[in-house]
Amino acid sequence: MTASDQSTTGSSILVIDDNPDILNTVAFALKQAGYDVSTANNGEDGLSLAYDTKPALIVLDMMMPKRSGFLVIESLRKDYDKPIKIIMMTANEGERHESYAELLGVDEYLHKPFTMELLVQRVKELLC
Repeated sequence: MTASDQSTTGSSILVIDDNPDILNTVAFALKQAGYDVSTANNGEDGLSLAYDTKPALIVLDMMMPKRSGFLVIESLRKDYDKPIKIIMMTANEGERHESYAELLGVDEYLHKPFTMELLVQRVKELLC
């Protein structure tokens, strides 16, 4: 087992996005990097899955049906029983949204489009 394998083994990640192409691409890239990945296609299902699976990190979209990424994070920060790393993805360029994400304790804020290499690098940095 290499040092790279050791840093990803056992690390679970939840990906939440309503766009199936993005959801599948992100999940595939993270699985290829050695992570255990769960997915949800809306914020409400994602929040339930987060409580059930207790991932080490969540990658989520900001704008989703049923529950926005912000509402998911607010609920997790209020009710989750352990610290969790969060990467927020968005196509929105508003500074107000980025400031609110920072206030909620989002660890990384990625503007779409971004490369999967960048995402995997950020995930590795957050989980090391």
